[in-house]
Amino acid sequence: MKEAAALFFITMNAEFDVTGITIETKRLILRPWKITDLKDFYAYASVPDVGERAGWKHHESVEKSNEILKLFIEEKKTFAIISKKNNRAIGSLGIELYGNEDKLTEFANLKGREIGYVLSKDYWGQGLMPEAVKAVTDYLFNTLDYDFVLCGHFDKNTQSARVQDKCGFKPYRKLVFDTRMGTKESGILRLLLNPNKDIKLVFSHPETLISAI
Repeated sequence: MKEAAALFFITMNAEFDVTGITIETKRLILRPWKITDLKDFYAYASVPDVGERAGWKHHESVEKSNEILKLFIEEKKTFAIISKKNNRAIGSLGIELYGNEDKLTEFANLKGREIGYVLSKDYWGQGLMPEAVKAVTDYLFNTLDYDFVLCGHFDKNTQSARVQDKCGFKPYRKLVFDTRMGTKESGILRLLLNPNKDIKLVFSHPETLISAI
């Protein structure tokens, strides 16, 4: 759900490097991807409707999964979501650069990122993604001292909307997202502020604003 952004006046995207980070929850381990995860990655990324809900086409070959997995490893911004039950990679959670930095002036001088996630279809409906998202946002706020985290979903992706509701993200802007499939999808960008800080925002672009959180 990313749009290209020109950095005109200040860099608001926070620094992030997944190297050496491991986050553990009751049922999950979040860690950097390894090339040995390829089989697990292809197993879920090749299933129709998994990637499409996040704006990318499901992988039609293991070679495509290998290409993307190498990017995950090189870019150092994406967690593998590992099930403790079977030690398999069952999803991903990326700490992404958010776009339109020059337009979203409410975040000037604040540190934040946008998260994106995908979960294997075999594990839907078990509350695993809220568990992962809450653990990661806690880490971003309490360890890395981020001020805010953004997260978006397409209008038709009601499952992702429920995940974000459970994790405290508030509807923020109504936008049209450019997908990696070359299509456009209407959706909602949501915002979560660090609960440990007293952050006051003056919002730009009221034409897309849903709520002045």
